[in-house]
Amino acid sequence: MDEVLIGSVIASTLRVTTPLLLAALAGLLSERSGVVDLGLEGKMLSAAFAAAAVGAMTGSTLLAVGAALLVACAWSLVHGFACVSHRGDQVVSGVAINMVSAGLTVVLGIAWFAQGGQTPPVSPEVRLHGLVPGFAEPAEGQWFASVLGHGLLSHNGLVYAAFALVFAVWYFLERTRPGLRLRAVGENPAMVEAAGVSVKGLRYGALVLNGLLCGLAGCYLTLAQNASFAPNMTAGRGYIALAAMIFGKWKPLPTAAACLLFGFLDAVAIRLQGVKLPGIGEVPVQAIQALPYLLTVILLAGFIGQALAPKALGRPYVKER
Repeated sequence: MDEVLIGSVIASTLRVTTPLLLAALAGLLSERSGVVDLGLEGKMLSAAFAAAAVGAMTGSTLLAVGAALLVACAWSLVHGFACVSHRGDQVVSGVAINMVSAGLTVVLGIAWFAQGGQTPPVSPEVRLHGLVPGFAEPAEGQWFASVLGHGLLSHNGLVYAAFALVFAVWYFLERTRPGLRLRAVGENPAMVEAAGVSVKGLRYGALVLNGLLCGLAGCYLTLAQNASFAPNMTAGRGYIALAAMIFGKWKPLPTAAACLLFGFLDAVAIRLQGVKLPGIGEVPVQAIQALPYLLTVILLAGFIGQALAPKALGRPYVKER
């Protein structure tokens, strides 16, 4: 029985972590370029709706994923137009994206599908399936099948791609010239401009990458984790991703560790539902659901030191004449 529990917790941890990790990397790229992005939640929500709607109507996984990427990138460009081109308030723009996305997805869902804001279920052919068949469920008495098979090898390609992107983003920021320039524009944009590199171009490039990652996070919610779109199904994941990024000090590897911590706590909380504790009885479901959020904040705030943001974060750049 232990191997079944361990395998299930590992599998649940990786599944819950994937959208958080993709969104956190998206926010990291944007903020390392100096652009605050509180709109991760709205981009994920819009991408999830686009993937579910297009997937249900066309029956094509490729078109569903493409729609999610397109919608999320469009929101990123809107954010860039408001904040990079016209030097608007970055916090207000991000909050506006979240508010508009939350309302627009429900309105479009009601208008197109008349199901209370939900979309029809996406067919099994459109959904993302595990790369290695045969490990969908843990097997009692079989450590290999349960822990390694179900826990680590039962996932779809997007799960593995999310963790591979952690190292890709690290390499991009630390070992490539465009990555070094992106980091520099988040610290000292005037110096970058003086070197003949466009600050706006770098920030727009970071926002496009941000949109692509948010699109992947959103389509994962409806093509892998759930079978259809439901209003506000992101449930604060965008804000949790922001918190993980901040606690990870705007670095890919610590950010991934913070996302894994939340995913693990969420997976454990699911297993605790209905469990009776000695002297306490059955713990209320609401307390169990709040546990990963509370413990994540307590653990990260208690054991991680002060995080220093990029120096030019949130400051509109005005080119000197």
